[in-house]
Amino acid sequence: MTWKMPAEWAKHERTWLAWPAADYAQEEDAFLAWSEVANTAAEYEPVTVLVNERHLATAKKYLSKEIELVVCELDDSWIRDSGATFVVNSETNALGAIDWIFNGWGAQSWSNYELDDKVASFMAQKVNAEIIKSDLVNEGGGIHTNGSGLVLATETVQLGSERNPDWSRAEVEAELNSKLGTEQVIWIRRGLTRDYETFGTKGHIDIVACFANEDTILVHDQQDASHPDNSVTHEVIARLEEQTRANIIRVPAPNLLKDDLGFVDYSYINHYILNDAVLLCAFDDPIDQVAKGILEDVYPGREIRLIDARPIFDRGGGIHCITQQQPQIAAR
Repeated sequence: MTWKMPAEWAKHERTWLAWPAADYAQEEDAFLAWSEVANTAAEYEPVTVLVNERHLATAKKYLSKEIELVVCELDDSWIRDSGATFVVNSETNALGAIDWIFNGWGAQSWSNYELDDKVASFMAQKVNAEIIKSDLVNEGGGIHTNGSGLVLATETVQLGSERNPDWSRAEVEAELNSKLGTEQVIWIRRGLTRDYETFGTKGHIDIVACFANEDTILVHDQQDASHPDNSVTHEVIARLEEQTRANIIRVPAPNLLKDDLGFVDYSYINHYILNDAVLLCAFDDPIDQVAKGILEDVYPGREIRLIDARPIFDRGGGIHCITQQQPQIAAR
């Protein structure tokens, strides 16, 4: 059976999120940020939020009554990474759910992931999707596909010793292509600098570059030479130009360079495409409106909704990291 991951801009059946579960996220600003993403998404399509039973009452206070709440034991709330990667079989019109091995972003010492490694199969069972098991350690934030044969990935993620030490590059490529229905893996060497610090993912692609359509790639553009991601930008663009003929559009980074912990990885690339809208990370920065204008051009017909993503980034990710799309199955 041939499976294929549709592009994110393909029609959705629903959007999935996971309510803040870890102790570090039990704070008002996190509740407000996660709920704003979920409630805004619910204006455009059905939304399902997974929630620990002990957090159910809190979630109900913040979330729209239109949102479906499903009790599921969770370690954390990054459903893009721990949740199912949904795929579709065009011949049978079946819905599949890839269950990658999830090991807490490379078995990091601070990460608890025993419960989260079961989330993908839980989601699949909830919507009667066929579970497609993979032996590859991978996360949804580590891949981005155009739905037409290409997938973006990062060498320090799938090829890193913390995830798949016994896999060759050819074996990783074969597994990604087999499960996603792609034909070519486009590799960048590394991700943004902050992502290699203690609580990072070691280089997720979805904060660096993403497809906006079959032939267009948006790239994080750190223009300030004092920021270490300035050199990362140049390297990423060079690697993409070597491997693809896609139209590459630079999306400037916010003006803010540092927070209390050092250089930030604030990025507009980590947005989420809904059926008729795009949820765009905002940072109370003048470049917010510049990024909004770029996305209005590349996603015509979709409303660009700005959401303050700083509380999400403060905890290690962005809007794309806390969402997961379930594609709509065509009527037979």
